[in-house]
Amino acid sequence: MGSTPRGVVAAGHGKTAQAARTILRQGGNAFDAALAALACACVVEPVLASLGGGGYLLARTEDGRSRIYDFFVQTPRNKQPRADFFPIFADFGTARQEFHIGKGSVAVPGLVRGMFAICRDLGTLSMRDILAPAIFRAREGVSVNEFQAYIFSIVGDICIATPEAATIYGRRREEGRGRNSDTEMRPIAQGEILRQPALADTLESLAIEGDDLFYRGEIAQAIARGMQDDEGHLTREDLEQYRVILREPLELIYRGQRLFTNPPPSSGGILIAFALKLLEFMASGREIDGSNAFDSVNRLERLARVMDLTSQARVEAQIDGKGPHLDQRLLHPEYLFAYRNRILSAPRARRGTTHISIMDKAGNVASLSVSNGEGAGYVVPGTGIMLNNMLGESDLNPQGFHRWPTACRMTSMMAPTLIEGPVVNRGGEPPRAGIIATGSGGSNRIRSAILQVLLNIIDFRMGIQDAVQAPRIHHEDGLLSMEGGFDEGNIARLSNLFPHYHAWPGRNLFFGGAHTVLWDGNRFEGAGDTRRGGVSLLV
Repeated sequence: MGSTPRGVVAAGHGKTAQAARTILRQGGNAFDAALAALACACVVEPVLASLGGGGYLLARTEDGRSRIYDFFVQTPRNKQPRADFFPIFADFGTARQEFHIGKGSVAVPGLVRGMFAICRDLGTLSMRDILAPAIFRAREGVSVNEFQAYIFSIVGDICIATPEAATIYGRRREEGRGRNSDTEMRPIAQGEILRQPALADTLESLAIEGDDLFYRGEIAQAIARGMQDDEGHLTREDLEQYRVILREPLELIYRGQRLFTNPPPSSGGILIAFALKLLEFMASGREIDGSNAFDSVNRLERLARVMDLTSQARVEAQIDGKGPHLDQRLLHPEYLFAYRNRILSAPRARRGTTHISIMDKAGNVASLSVSNGEGAGYVVPGTGIMLNNMLGESDLNPQGFHRWPTACRMTSMMAPTLIEGPVVNRGGEPPRAGIIATGSGGSNRIRSAILQVLLNIIDFRMGIQDAVQAPRIHHEDGLLSMEGGFDEGNIARLSNLFPHYHAWPGRNLFFGGAHTVLWDGNRFEGAGDTRRGGVSLLV
């Protein structure tokens, strides 16, 4: 490393981060590096990222302008009443979550269109250069690490749901090995080599022919053929009509810090903003004291109740709808006051996503969140691409399955976020003006993970390493989930306040993975969230 660092990256896999580092060393900017990391994530983090999914980029260019690239999935234009759609359960060990897969769970993918739009608008390198690390990794293979093996075991039924998927992600069962003894296949395991030559060929073709190959060409034809016979909703027309949407970020001030995040119709950003403003409104300027310390019962109870009310507000304010000025309505003081009173009057005793954060020396910042859901179990023949199952995720379908409006952007909890303001430094130095980029995977836990990282940074003046690794809670549907690491006496007292309570023994991917980077005006720093195999690299 030279005396002048080129930038910093935090991501969910070492190979993902290395792809970004390669591009930065070649002279690419943060956006080139983010695209290279994203493509590599589709290879080495295939349960969490795929060319068949979608996502968001919060881009801050060196001139200080911020914008959102919305390339999330879209609902199809028509519904097939007999579509292939069935449930599976993801097993987290101490908790289970239901998902639905099959061709009837596939929404219109946006990721490939988004990658090429970002490259055209913000990139400096060719797509051939950007995709080269991912192509190499797909062809040469990658040894499955402990975290990816854990992910494969959680959604193992999806990985081997069809012969095409099992060919890539499955292995022939050895006697006595694996949990699906009624099948001949098992998910790939730690230490085994995952090679994806078909995906390498697809990436090479995209680098040469462009995104029309996916939306109008041979890949589009292959997707449409696979959806025939009423098995899926997706059509050729859906792919041809897909467009990337540029949006202005949702901006707010919290305790003197300027935040930018994902705006409606995505729900994650506005719900994080609502929770922050509700907490600020309740504090009414009070400083953090003993009763509001990081792991105090008082603070954790209030945080849990704010999380619960945030879920209620999502439904009551119709956050997932297309109504105008959702942010103005939900963040209005009268609205906040009403929800504050619900908390104060409360009785006292009663998915698959990954994130990449990158900064470069020119001042460009990329906060990128992408998802394939858990995957539909369907791989487009000859491409190596598993399509998403977004129509089968309950948190993206709050009104119920099969009730989605046609030809509309789906909502999402993904919320790539930037903080501008005084940054806490190591060694007790005074804070400097700086910028932090963060975001998370984790299905419904995305917003609670990001919320707690923001609170740790802003309220408790933690450095980003401590802010990311600190234990978290999540409260939803009456169940309080809490990671290990909090004061045991306070945990016991909280269990009396929340009868439906689940204590996790340690850190777990259930609570998200907030990969975070920082520039404090003098140096770069990164923090990869170990819950999701996170790493950070200074370039």
